[in-house]
Amino acid sequence: MNVAYLSLGSNLGDRKAQLQEAVRLLQANPAISNIEISSIYETAPVGYLDQGAFLNIAVRLETSLSPLELLDACQEVEQTLRRERLVRWGPRTVDLDILLYGQEQLITEKLTIPHPRMYERAFVLVPLRELLPSLVIPAELETQEVALWEAYSSVTAFLRTEIDSLD
Repeated sequence: MNVAYLSLGSNLGDRKAQLQEAVRLLQANPAISNIEISSIYETAPVGYLDQGAFLNIAVRLETSLSPLELLDACQEVEQTLRRERLVRWGPRTVDLDILLYGQEQLITEKLTIPHPRMYERAFVLVPLRELLPSLVIPAELETQEVALWEAYSSVTAFLRTEIDSLD
């Protein structure tokens, strides 16, 4: 099994529900297991600024999928959650990016690993550092606003519905 790290973000509709459903869909894939998540962070948009704030999480998973097969699985999750690519870096129901895949270094037309812009984005690195505590965040990113939105003790707690949390 290979260990991979993903970044998930959402800024349309019920942002938390979109992230929860994306994690559920990843869990449903028989080639993906042992999912862990970071806390949820809220961040301002980057690139295209005329849109609402994002909720972001990092995900650690184990998979028997190749990097390109994992990319296909991530894009399938995006399609299921009705992601539309109308504006580069624009609003989206959900976005899944592969950040790291084992020790792989890969450059293809479809996929680059490690993710080429991850070290420029605090909204990626702050959640990822929860799952990879040795990760160093460049000093210049420390000024980018990344606010803790909600923390969870487990994936199970994260996936609970509002009704479950009333118990």
